[in-house]
Amino acid sequence: EVQLQASGGGLVQPGGSLRLACTASGFTFSRADMKWLRRPPRQGIEWVATISLSGGTTYADSVKGRFTISRDNAKNMTYLQMNSLTLEDTAVYYCGWAVFRGQGTQVTVSS
Repeated sequence: EVQLQASGGGLVQPGGSLRLACTASGFTFSRADMKWLRRPPRQGIEWVATISLSGGTTYADSVKGRFTISRDNAKNMTYLQMNSLTLEDTAVYYCGWAVFRGQGTQVTVSS
C-alpha cells in the first residue's frame, strides 16, 4: 500500500520560512520521481516542484528561487524548503508520486 505523509506545516509570517517533510512507503522510493503539490483556499491542486530519481529538480514559476525540493533515499523522505513565503503560498501541501497523493499539511502565511 502506497503511503505518503506530509508534515511540517504551520503558521508563518510573510517573509518567513518553513521546511516540509514527506515520508513515503509502499513503493521503491529510490526509483521514484517525487513531487510536491498544493491546494490554495478555494482553488484546485497546483504542482509546485518535482525531484527526479536522479536528483534533478523542476519548479513552478511561482516558487522558483524561493523553494527547494530535496530527497533522502536512505530515509525514503522528500523535503520542501520554503523561503520568502508570501500570502499566496497559503495552501494545503501534499507530496506525491505517480497518481498518488497523501495526506497534506496546512501552511498558512499571515501577519
